[in-house]
Order: sequence, then C-alpha cells, then structure tokens
Amino acid sequence: MSSDIQNGEHDHEPEAAAAPAITDSDPNLPDSNDTDVQPPDAEEHPVEEQVQPVIAEASISTPVEEISTELSGALRSNKDDVSKLSKAEGNRTFTMRELLNELKTGEATNDGVEGEVDTPRSQQNAEQQIEQNNAAMELINSVTGVDEDGRSRQRVLTFAARRYASALERNPDDYDALYNWALVLQESADNVSPESSSPSKDALLEEACKKYEGATRLCPTLNDAYYNWAIAISDRAKMRGRTKEAEELWKQATKNYGKAVQLNWNSPQALNNWGLALQELSAIVPAREKQTIVKTAISKFRAAIQLQFDFHRAIYNLGTVLYGLAEDISRTGGHMNAKEVSPDELYSQSAIYIAAAHSLKPNYSVYTSALKLVRSMLPLPYLKVGYLTAPPVGNPLAPHSDWKRSEFVLNQEGLQQINKVDQRRLSPSLSSKSGDMPINKPAVKVDVSDIVSVSASADLTLPPGAGLCIDTVNGPVFLIAESWEALDGWLDAIRLVYTISARGKSDVLAGIITA
Repeated sequence: MSSDIQNGEHDHEPEAAAAPAITDSDPNLPDSNDTDVQPPDAEEHPVEEQVQPVIAEASISTPVEEISTELSGALRSNKDDVSKLSKAEGNRTFTMRELLNELKTGEATNDGVEGEVDTPRSQQNAEQQIEQNNAAMELINSVTGVDEDGRSRQRVLTFAARRYASALERNPDDYDALYNWALVLQESADNVSPESSSPSKDALLEEACKKYEGATRLCPTLNDAYYNWAIAISDRAKMRGRTKEAEELWKQATKNYGKAVQLNWNSPQALNNWGLALQELSAIVPAREKQTIVKTAISKFRAAIQLQFDFHRAIYNLGTVLYGLAEDISRTGGHMNAKEVSPDELYSQSAIYIAAAHSLKPNYSVYTSALKLVRSMLPLPYLKVGYLTAPPVGNPLAPHSDWKRSEFVLNQEGLQQINKVDQRRLSPSLSSKSGDMPINKPAVKVDVSDIVSVSASADLTLPPGAGLCIDTVNGPVFLIAESWEALDGWLDAIRLVYTISARGKSDVLAGIITA
C-alpha cells in the first residue's frame, strides 16, 4: 500500500483548555473536555508552490511487536470502528502477537479451525480453489521485505496467509477468511520494494481486490471489505498516472467508498477518502465532466466535517479542492453567471478551511506551508465576511419587511453585524464595548462562548431563503443567507470557530487573522 496511507489510531493530545460552560449542548458539537477526537497525523510532505491534499487512508504502521489488534481490523481507518465479524463455522482471526509467538516457537496450534465442517463441493470446484490459493501463496512467499522489520512482519503475514488458505480449502464460502487474506495481501504489498518487479506491488493488490470481491459477494453487508477494497484500488490507480486505466480504477474506488458509506453512514474517514478519490478522478476526466465531479468531492468532504467537526484532514482537503476549483475557473476564464461563486470567493473559502485545519493542528508542517500560500486570501482581520439578512435586534418575530440585508464579520470571538457603511475604523475585536464602535444602531452579535448549536433552518415563519439558526444560551438567533451554497459556508465557518474554541486553540486562530 502507498506510504501516504495513514494509521487510523486516534492522537492522544494534552487536554485542551475547557470552553465556557454551555447548557444543553448540541451532541454534534465537540466536547471541550474530549481530547481523543483528533484523526491521525499524516506523513509530512512540504507544500511548495501549490496546496496539496492530505491522504487519510489507513494501513498498519505500528511495529509488529507492538501490534495487538486483530488482523481483520489492521487496515481499518479507525480501529474502534472495526466490525467484529463472527460466523458459526468461521475462521478465528489471530492477532499479530499470537501469530508471531507461534512462528517463533514453532508450536502453532489449530485453534479456530478444529471442528469446522467441510462444505460439499464438486472435485472441479475444489481443484479450482486450490489453484487460486496456490497462486496467491506464491505471491506471498515471494515477498521478502525491504529491511529486518519488514522481513519479520512478512513472516507473520505469510503464516497468517497459510491459515486462511487452509480455511478456504475446507470451506470456500468462509468470507471471514477471504477478507482477512485480502488484508494480508494488501499489507504484504506495502512490504514490496518499489524497485521490485517480481512480485510487483500491483500484482499483490490485484489479488487482494479479488479476495475482497469474493468476500463481498458472499457477504454483501461487509462494509469494512468495501472500504479496504477501495483503498487497494486507489493504490493501483496511483501507479497508472493520468491514464484511461487509472480513470476506470478511480471510478471503481469511488463506487466502493460509496457502498462502504451506504453500509456505515457514520464514517467520516470513508467520506473523506471518497472525496479524495473523486478529486483524483476529476484530474483525469474530460473538462466538461470535471466541475460536476469536483462539486461532488466538495459535498463528501463537507459531509465528513459535519460528522466530526474537528476532522482536520477533511477540513484541509476541502480547502485544497476549493483552491483547485478557483484555479481552474481563473485559468479557463469561464463565464460566471449570478448563481456561480467567483474565483476570489472560492480562494477565500479555501483559506478559511486551511486556516481552521492549521488552528487545530498548528505543528503540522503541511498545513503551515499551505497557510503561507493562502493567508492573504482571507478577509483580514476577520476569518469570514459576507452578507446575511437579519431582523431588528431584539425582535426576531418582526415582519419580513423589517428584516434587512447587512454585512457580518466572523473571527475567533464570534459573529457580529456591521451597520456602518464605512467599516475601516471598526476594531477587529468583537469584545470591544459598543461605545467604542462607529455603529449607528444596535447590532446582532453572537459570542462563540454562547453558542449551543448551529444548523440550517426551515422554519416557515422566516423570510424566504436559506435559513440559518444559531442556538445560544440566550435563545436562538435566526438569519437568512444569500443562497443555499452560501449557507453551507456560514455553517462550516461558525462551527469551525466554535470547535477551535472548544479545543482551546482560539489563540492560534487569532494569530492567523490578526498578526
């Protein structure tokens, strides 16, 4: 598997500073005391001239002697989400430590395979199964590993493969064995030297894909198999550059990520990887298809963030895809109608997500490098500036004719309405006293510490348009965005500011927009 694929264990960071007390908090908003929510760190690839996506796929990267998770879950993006599949006559999954110990002592037992009943099969099918097993074992046996650690791990993987081959000879319908064997093949591909031609990494991944296909045919609800199958297909696609063959593989990968999400909708990792696969596909397809695919990728990254507000990988990747879309529109000089977002606005949106990712992971060099490229695209000294329609202050039930469109600004302290036409003298701090601000009348103001939840609103009493509800400890605040697409931007930006505050990183965000 690609070295870009990341281990899926959570980071364990020092406890963040607690956010101000919030009553009846939205369960979707992160708990300020919860420090075990961050997705895994990616390998660092410095950004030079362009914003690069962060791959968030999963692999085993823990040394063999430290692995204690089950082999069937070793390639999962989040080991807490690994399905504990069981069958009445299934093959027990062995841990890496068990396999390694048995390999060293030579005292391997037949635990987990005794008592299995052979499934009646024709002689022809049995011979075909043996031939398939032999072909896969030949690939496994030819992998030696690039260093001592790799060789040690490969011996364990080879030992496991023999067990799964034996289980399948007894019961070709054992989808657990097929799935686990696919994981072994996929992990073995990571042990192959880049210069190796026999076996090739692609051959191992292709064989893994065949096992995943067989496992999902026998058990169509095996979402883990669809997820890891998509990763294997993606790795094969990366080897083929921007060719027609790569295009077909990326399409297969997106299809399998879609099935994985369909079977387990609560998977931000799968949604993020789905978005990445679509982003790769968009670079290959004809220009007329590109924007549709890019917009679909944006929706997947956004869905991942909505499931986990501090998923910094998806936040950053959404920034990169928006940046790429802005570059494409600027380069082609395409006609912009009133409903389309301008390149400048896309650049600004991109900068918001990259700044948020950096705020959540300030020591991550990929985000730091990207931020240097896009920081000037922010509406400094704010994170976001735009127009919303609001009721008179203190009168949310005012007649629709009294609601007025005005400019709003968002920074690390919250959201505030600006009523003055000339804002050049406006202090960037939302905590300033109203007497210090050149505002002619009371303004809508929402402090981040007061926020309970943020959501779209379909309240029929609101004026027509894209309704936004910010529920606070002082009651709800209703606003109307310029469009449904603009609403998505406001929802994300406000949630990100809240999340950054809940993680105790508001000072990092403040440093970005006020420095």
